[in-house]
Amino acid sequence: MRGLTAAGIALVVNGAAWAAPSPEDAAKAAHPSACADLLAAPLGLAQVEITAAAPAGAKDIPACVIRGQAAPRTGADGKSYAIRFEMRLPPNWNGRFLHQVNGGNDGAVIPALGIPGDANAIDGQPALGRGFAVLSSDEGHDGKDPANSSFKLGAGAAFGLDPQARDDYGYAADEKMAAVGKAIIAGFYGVAPARSYMMGCSNGGRHAMVAASRRGEAYDGFVAGDPGFDLPRAAIQHAWDVQNFLTIDSDLANAFSTSDMNLVSAKVLEACDGLDGVKDGVVADLRACQKTFSLESLACKGDKSATCLSGPQVKALSRDFEGPRNSKGEQLYSDWPFDAGLSGRNWRFWKLFSGIPAWDGNPLIATLGAASLAEIFTTPPTVTKGDPDALLAYLNHFDFDRDAPKIYAHGPFEVNGRQIDYSQSAWEFMTPPDADNPRLEALRKADHRLLIYHGQSDPVFSFNATARWFERLDANLGGKAAENARVFAVPGMTHCSGGPATDAFDALGALVDWTERGKAPDRLLAHVRADNKDVPASWSPARTRPLCPWPRVARYVGGDVEKAESFACK
Repeated sequence: MRGLTAAGIALVVNGAAWAAPSPEDAAKAAHPSACADLLAAPLGLAQVEITAAAPAGAKDIPACVIRGQAAPRTGADGKSYAIRFEMRLPPNWNGRFLHQVNGGNDGAVIPALGIPGDANAIDGQPALGRGFAVLSSDEGHDGKDPANSSFKLGAGAAFGLDPQARDDYGYAADEKMAAVGKAIIAGFYGVAPARSYMMGCSNGGRHAMVAASRRGEAYDGFVAGDPGFDLPRAAIQHAWDVQNFLTIDSDLANAFSTSDMNLVSAKVLEACDGLDGVKDGVVADLRACQKTFSLESLACKGDKSATCLSGPQVKALSRDFEGPRNSKGEQLYSDWPFDAGLSGRNWRFWKLFSGIPAWDGNPLIATLGAASLAEIFTTPPTVTKGDPDALLAYLNHFDFDRDAPKIYAHGPFEVNGRQIDYSQSAWEFMTPPDADNPRLEALRKADHRLLIYHGQSDPVFSFNATARWFERLDANLGGKAAENARVFAVPGMTHCSGGPATDAFDALGALVDWTERGKAPDRLLAHVRADNKDVPASWSPARTRPLCPWPRVARYVGGDVEKAESFACK
C-alpha cells in the first residue's frame, strides 16, 4: 500500500507530499490496488475497520466494494453504536470523491451508487457509473437494531435517546466519514481525490446544507435536494397537519379524497398556468400564483360536490398552508405555496394515506414523522408505544405552546430510568449553525459551491422556507449570494421526485461544471422521467424545461411548448 499522511489524503513520493492538480491528472496517475488488499490497508485513521472488500457483482456497475465501520462505542442508553459504511471504487475512476448522504432517519447503509434522489438519475447513469468514487453510511446507528424492536414503528428513531447518536445523525458522522472516504481513495488508487463533492436529497439535502455551513472548506461542492435544513421546525408541521385534517374526518384518508386534491390542483392551474406566458400544465411563476389563486374559490355554495370543497375542508387546508403557530400567533415553521403537484401520489402518501397495512394506512408524517418528532427532534425524547394509534395520538395531542419549544431544549433528563445529558438541542445538532442568518463564510472563503433544488409541491419541507433562506443569504451578501449558492425551483415536483413535473435533471454535472470550469448554472435542463406516473397524458414524453435559479422564472418566448429552448429564465 502507498504511504499516507495521518489525514489520509496525500500521496508520499520520495518523501514529499504531492496532490493531483486536476481530476484528469489524478485519474491518469491512479494505479488501483487489488481490492482485497484494502482489508489490511494502514489507513492512518483511528477506530476505522474495513470488514469486507470484494469486486461488485456481475450485474452491478464495476467497482471494488468496501464495507466497514468507524467509531464503535456503547451509548448512554446502553446500546451498541458504530458508523457503518460502504465505499465503491470504480476501475474507471475520474479523480473525484462523492459523499452520498441519504434520506429518512438514515440507519441503513444504502448502496454507494451516487443516486440518492431519482431527480439525478440521468439516463440511468449514477455517479459511480460516471467514474466517481462513492461513499455511503448509516450515519452512526442501525435502524433495524433488534434491541429497539419494542419501539415498533418508532424503532428507526430510537437512537434519539442517545446524545452522541443524535449528534452523529445531525452532522458529526459526516465530518468523521469525510476523512475515511478520502483515505480509502488514496490508499486504493495511490492518489488523493482532486475534487470532493457531497450530494443528497431530503434529509440528505439537510446533511449537505449542514456540511456546507459547518465544513464548507471540506468539499468543493454540495448538491442539496429538497433540503430539510430546518427539520426540527418542519417536523412540527406533522402535528399541525394531523390536527387540522382530523377536524374534517376522524380518518385522515377521508379528510381529502384523491378527487378533492385533483380539484385543488386543477383550480391552481386554472388561476396560474398562464402566468408564465403559456398554458402548459405548469405553475412556473410560483410567487405570482400565490397572489392570484384563492382557496376560497373552491368553497361549495351548497352541499359538498365533485366541483367544490366543503367549508371545513377549505378552513382546514387554508389554516394548514399558513403553517404552525402557537397560541400567541407566533410562526413555528413556514407557510406553504399552492402548486400543481398537490395531486401527486407522493403528496398524498406523506400527508393523508400510505395504503400500508402495517401502518393502518396512516401517512408517513404519522409514522416516520411522528416517531422522529417524539424521539429525535424534541428534548427530552418522548418514548411512545410505537404502534400506529400511539404515534397518531402523539401528533394529535402535540401542544404548540408546551411541546414546540422542546426542539430548542437541552440539558440532563431522566429517560427510561437513566440520567442522560443532552448537551445539544435538536436545533443545534440538526441544522446549519447559521440557519436563520446564513452567510456560508467557510464555503465562500474557500470559493466552493452549493447547488440546491427543491420541488414546489414538496409536502415535507416547504419550498417557501428554502426560498426565504436564500433571500436572507443574498441580503447578507449584498446581492452576491449567487456567486457561491443557487436555488432551483422545480415546478410541480413533490418530495425529491414525482408530481406533474420535469423531474429528471443533472444537478451533479452542473455543480461539477460550476466548480471546476467556472460555468455558473443559469439553468438546469430538466426532462420528463419515464416512470413518473404523475405526468399528465397530454404532455409529450420528450418534454424538456429549463429550471431557473431563484427568483427567476421560466417564461415562454415562443416556439414548441414541449421544448426547453422555447423558454427563457427571466
